[in-house]
Amino acid sequence: MTTTTIEPALMYSVLCDDVRREDNGKFILVGLFETIGAREFPAAHPTLFIVNGWIAGAGKFSQYSRILDPNGHELARDRETLFELSNLKSRHSVIARFNNLELPQPGEYAVEVLLNGDLKVRYPLVVEQVS
Repeated sequence: MTTTTIEPALMYSVLCDDVRREDNGKFILVGLFETIGAREFPAAHPTLFIVNGWIAGAGKFSQYSRILDPNGHELARDRETLFELSNLKSRHSVIARFNNLELPQPGEYAVEVLLNGDLKVRYPLVVEQVS
């Protein structure tokens, strides 16, 4: 018997300051953002979470998230997470935590989410100098 693999869709990818889980299983995302402000550079952002939700797939998959600096160099990467979706109604969330993220300069950084090594989404993370 052969098993068909159907690649899931990325329903959401969210940057936030903290993630909590309620008793009923729901996630609470605290401090959603797309911009980080810093007075001096290099700067360090204490904690950043990337929360990814996968749906409508079937099979075994691996995913990781990474952050690129304004020059396109990999600044940080979370560990590869393996997950399985048993059928097309299955859902899975992957939470990546980055501690003390070093930000060398202001500019447009990028968040990337990869599934089985293939880029699925890339979106900006703006780092601004504030006074």
